[in-house]
Amino acid sequence: MAMLLDIIIDGLIKGSVYALLAIGFSLVLGVARIINIAHTALFMTAAYLIYIGSKLMGLPLLLAMTAAVVLTVLLGLVVYRLFIQPIQEHEAAVLIATIAVAMMLQEVFLMSFGGHYLGVPPLVEGFLHILGVKVTMQHLLALGLSLVMLFGVRQFLMKTRLGLALRSTAQDREVANLMGMDVNRVALLTVAISVGLAAMTGAIVVPLITVEPTMWMHPLIMMLAIVVLGGLGSIEGSFVGAYILGFAESLVVFMLPMGSFLKDSVALSVMILVLLIRPEGLFGVSFEEER
Repeated sequence: MAMLLDIIIDGLIKGSVYALLAIGFSLVLGVARIINIAHTALFMTAAYLIYIGSKLMGLPLLLAMTAAVVLTVLLGLVVYRLFIQPIQEHEAAVLIATIAVAMMLQEVFLMSFGGHYLGVPPLVEGFLHILGVKVTMQHLLALGLSLVMLFGVRQFLMKTRLGLALRSTAQDREVANLMGMDVNRVALLTVAISVGLAAMTGAIVVPLITVEPTMWMHPLIMMLAIVVLGGLGSIEGSFVGAYILGFAESLVVFMLPMGSFLKDSVALSVMILVLLIRPEGLFGVSFEEER
C-alpha cells in the first residue's frame, strides 16, 4: 500500500509537470510550426535564475520565482525574434537553431556554476501522513499548483478569444490568415505563453530537484516521447500522453532494480513503437501542409 501510494503521488506530480512542458511545446509546434528543442533548456534557465535570486542575491523565494519567470519569457522572446523568426519558414534550420540555443544555455551555466548540484529551499516545510505514508508539503504544493495551471491553460484555450485564435491558427494557418488574423502576432504570443509555461513549471519543481547544467535533457526526452505518443500538435494528446508516461516512469523507478537508469529507455521505446505502429499518435492532428 505504501509503495502504491508513492507511485500514485509521484506519477501525478511527474505527469502534471510533463503535461505542462508538453502542452507548451505542442502549442508552439501547432501555431508557429517550430520544433523547439530549447523548450526544456528554458525550463532549466528559470531554475538557475531562481537559484541565483534566492541563494546568491538573497531575494525572497516567491520574488525570485516571479522575476525568473519574467526574465525567462523575455529571453525566449529575444531568442525567437533574433534567431528563429528570420528562418521560421525553414524547418530544418529552425530545428538546428533551437538545438544550438539549448547547448549554448547549457554551456553558459556550466561555465558559470560548474557541474555542481545546486538546490533551492522549499516554499513550505513539513509533511503529512497519508495512509501511513509520509508526503512532504512541498510535493503536495507542487501537485496542486500543477493541476491548477493545467486547468487554467484549458480554460484559457477554450474560453478566451486569444485561446480561440491560437486553436484556429494551429488548425489551419492559411485560413486563419485569410480570416484577418495576424498570424505572426499570434505566433509571438504563443511563444511567450509556451516559454511562460516552461518557466512556471521550473518554478514549481525547482525545490524538489537538483539544479545542474544537464537537467534539461531528461525532460526533453520525456516531452518528445509524450508529444509523439499523444500526436504532434495535439493539446489533448499531450495531456493524456504526459500522465501515461509519468505513471510509467514512476512504475519503472519504484518497481524495477536500477529503475532510475531505465526511465529514459522506456520513454524512447514508447516513442519508437508509436512511430512504427501509429505514427499520428493517440490524438493525431493533420496539419494543412498534409491536406
